[in-house]
Amino acid sequence: MVSLRHRRMKMELPIRGAVGIVMRVLFYSFMCLALLYPTSARSQDNYEIQVYPSETMAPKTLLVELHSNFTVDGSTTTQFGMLPTRHQEHETIELTEGINDWFEIGFYIFTAERSGNGVQWVGDHIRPRVRIPPRWRWPVGVSLSSEFGYARPAFSNPTWSWQIMPIVDQTVGRWYWAVNTTMVWNAHVVPAPANSTPEEKQAYYHNVAPRGVTFGPAATLTYAPSKYFDIGVEYYSYYGQLGSFVSLHNQQQQVFPVVNLFVSPKWEINVGAGWGATAGTDHLIVKCIIGRYFDWSHHRPGSSNNVR
Repeated sequence: MVSLRHRRMKMELPIRGAVGIVMRVLFYSFMCLALLYPTSARSQDNYEIQVYPSETMAPKTLLVELHSNFTVDGSTTTQFGMLPTRHQEHETIELTEGINDWFEIGFYIFTAERSGNGVQWVGDHIRPRVRIPPRWRWPVGVSLSSEFGYARPAFSNPTWSWQIMPIVDQTVGRWYWAVNTTMVWNAHVVPAPANSTPEEKQAYYHNVAPRGVTFGPAATLTYAPSKYFDIGVEYYSYYGQLGSFVSLHNQQQQVFPVVNLFVSPKWEINVGAGWGATAGTDHLIVKCIIGRYFDWSHHRPGSSNNVR
């Protein structure tokens, strides 16, 4: 989840040098293009819809998050063995523990619920992440996330995957931006239906279940008019396999207007609603992320610049 407490502390920092201005202009241009010419979004299969910050968790600090996502308008039929997404509720528990000032490790438990199917365990992922240490004083935050795990074929294709995500972000006065350059190696995909023709198999492994590395960046831009909340937009995309992107019809894209609430240094709250613009995307999803910090170091919450 985007770091609410840490972003609030950084809000008062002034912008220094031309690097920040250049990065801001480039990012605003990117966001305008993204909104005018949307491309795709898978949003980690709509189980944990979030744009990550570059900051890692403070040492001896545990963040427990509940991701609640409800698909108001999605698929209505079983597609290649995957259950319909319309009116499917996703509840994901994310645990993130800070190891030192540049390393954290996260763990996910994915679940899904839909009328007639009950609550179903979907899968688990583990996510170590490293960052450029704050003492290096880079003009932008930079980190690298690596996420690996399994999800059941009734809910996800691929089943086994490895995600590599370079992250860049920056606070500019009351503005904050972050870009997640997400690449996923589909380690194991569900095979094409046995009765498929060679042409159908080729289309399946290109449009539905690529067996290589796929590309789907995400980004966010927020503005804080008050110390108690900020407003913004989150953008998620999925282009397909590197070197062989899928057509616009089969790409996925979502844009989420969001609100982040600063109710307490111990809590994070993010709410939003997302619209999909292509046939391959769930057309309307509402989400809420609630996070609670547990500080094992006995220092005052928010007293360390390394706390998200």
